[in-house]
Amino acid sequence: MIDVGRIETVLFDVDGTLIDSNAAHARAWAEALREHGVTRREEEIRRLIGMGGDKLLPAAANIEEQSAAGQAIARRKKALFASWLPSLEPTRGARALLEYMRRQGIAVAIATSADDREVKSLLKRAGVDDLIPTRSSKDDAGESKPDPDIVHAALRRAKARPERTLLIGDTPYDVEAARRAGVKAIALRCGGYWPDESLRDAVEIFDDPAALLVAWQERTAVPQSGATASDALSE
Repeated sequence: MIDVGRIETVLFDVDGTLIDSNAAHARAWAEALREHGVTRREEEIRRLIGMGGDKLLPAAANIEEQSAAGQAIARRKKALFASWLPSLEPTRGARALLEYMRRQGIAVAIATSADDREVKSLLKRAGVDDLIPTRSSKDDAGESKPDPDIVHAALRRAKARPERTLLIGDTPYDVEAARRAGVKAIALRCGGYWPDESLRDAVEIFDDPAALLVAWQERTAVPQSGATASDALSE
């Protein structure tokens, strides 16, 4: 169990963590690959979501991201995903959790395999773009998750101490990247694919940001006349 009082900084993944976008990413990759003559089922792609394109394309289709084919597929994927983005919704409690952390004096930052432009669009759609000024993306890292480069970049930007930092994500790639950077991770199930066994290296697992918020409120609350953390969440 995380000792909330020791946490100074929280790094957030975005896709599947703050916005319900993983299925759309898988669909966009599968469609882009199909249009370029590579047939892969969405389910095959889905297990790779959380990696950057530099790892996903070789794993899914044996295509390097920087090749001509890889660049064409990646461009088409981005266009497809962007067209579907307006229909996506934030994960339950995403904004409430971030607001709570800011009130508690906890610094928050982004650590994601998406690129800068996509991060901005995702955070805006998730309704949290005004709450997270510190952001690290694939543009700041040599390798995407599960390599720790993005987590290291986020730590530098946030001027954070790994031992007082927590990463919140929804895939095994988030958890592994955090571990390799010396940061503990909490996993969320709202990414919609990974069983708890795949997330076992996380220190705790919750359904979504709302469930995590309730747990943190309970750990930090001063008991008052029968009020509960669930009451606080509904206010």
